[in-house]
Amino acid sequence: MGYLNNTSVILDAILTTKGRELLARNDGSFRITQFALSDDEVDYTLYNPSHPSGSAFYGEAIENMPVIEAFPDDQQIMKYKLITLPRGTAKLPILDVGYTAIRIKQGASLSITPQTLNYLGATSTFEQSGYVVTINDVRVLSSFNATGINTPEAQALNSATVTLGTNVSKTVIGATINLTATTVNTLFGSQSSLTTLLVVEGRDSGARLSVPVTILKTS
Repeated sequence: MGYLNNTSVILDAILTTKGRELLARNDGSFRITQFALSDDEVDYTLYNPSHPSGSAFYGEAIENMPVIEAFPDDQQIMKYKLITLPRGTAKLPILDVGYTAIRIKQGASLSITPQTLNYLGATSTFEQSGYVVTINDVRVLSSFNATGINTPEAQALNSATVTLGTNVSKTVIGATINLTATTVNTLFGSQSSLTTLLVVEGRDSGARLSVPVTILKTS
């Protein structure tokens, strides 16, 4: 969803397949219960406290920036979500998954338990709502799932544990993320490794972390 322009409150929204299905029922089952806001398109370096026309014009360049229209690729939009933190927060929360880069061999498995640092006054903590984790190219994994969060949304995403041989992303929700590297040799071609990106986002804090993933060919 996005604003069509920055002078009037007109929204451009794209519904998912599930959203269109619920809307078509026309029985009240289509209800927006949660939403998120982001400022991906804002370049705050354009804020100019030295503007010759005074303080009313400090943010003029930002206010006149073009605004992104809605499109349904969450890898390209909604990266920088607006969050509400307790008053007096001195540090932004950040994520720690125990790895700056992940390298595993074909067929090997790995479990990741993210933690959030500098959140709600704690040095480190696990977020109550869990973490949204996306693998950018699901082909490099033979299985990818999460555990620890049992909401209907999490269960729906986590139900398909076996991945497909198609170059698409896959998202799961949980407190612990389990991944197993592919054993399909044909994916490698003449290469000795495959690379992709794992994106982790705290559902409560909004903190986001990207970790490169490398699958090493063993045979």
